[in-house]
Amino acid sequence: MISRARFLRLGAAAVAAALLPAAAPALPYDFRFTRLRYNSGDWDVDQRMPSNVMTALIDYTNLRVDPREHVVSLSDPAVLTAPFCYLAGHKLVEFDPVERRNFERYVRNGGFVLVDDCNHDIDGLFAKSFEAEMARIFGAGALKKLPPAHPLLRSFFKFDAPPATGFELNGWGDDLVHDYLKGITIDGRLGVLYSNKDYGCEWDYDWRNKRFLAEDNTKFAVNIVMYALNS
Repeated sequence: MISRARFLRLGAAAVAAALLPAAAPALPYDFRFTRLRYNSGDWDVDQRMPSNVMTALIDYTNLRVDPREHVVSLSDPAVLTAPFCYLAGHKLVEFDPVERRNFERYVRNGGFVLVDDCNHDIDGLFAKSFEAEMARIFGAGALKKLPPAHPLLRSFFKFDAPPATGFELNGWGDDLVHDYLKGITIDGRLGVLYSNKDYGCEWDYDWRNKRFLAEDNTKFAVNIVMYALNS
């Protein structure tokens, strides 16, 4: 099986030619951070998180990292050429027909979406509405807990389990520590990685405060990106 990054590179030129005739040539980056804008809810959360994730990738890996965050509407065909996408929020997730079609096409064609519930709450509006969307698109039961030994936990740094966030440990949200992540797998590829842990807010801090952390909490973000690109 070829890596996701190579798979998407092979298909990106064809998609761009068919759907984006005026697209600019791709820059020589191995990774770019693409945030998905959707019409419902609040998509523009944890605004400092992307820069902290990109900094961690530069610090720990040899990836050529695009230093800019790219915001792309889920209804825009440009989303189909992104190697990695991020979707988050606190409120309702209710895709319109074009957003729903692009999300499904992107995931089924080898894309990767990290989805983070900023409420860190399995009974919250974001969680319930997003999970309903996934059932509508991919079928009931498609979103499953990842096994404890999933390769994501060993894709760069070594983790015994998905690290807990301060929001879980402080009892916010549903007052639970979620010792799991969920995902949707298509043809052996993890296409959607779903978290109720609020990693986005956990990694959303002024970069100058990072030196006060006992452990760099963005290391798990490195694992997610490296898994996404290499699986």
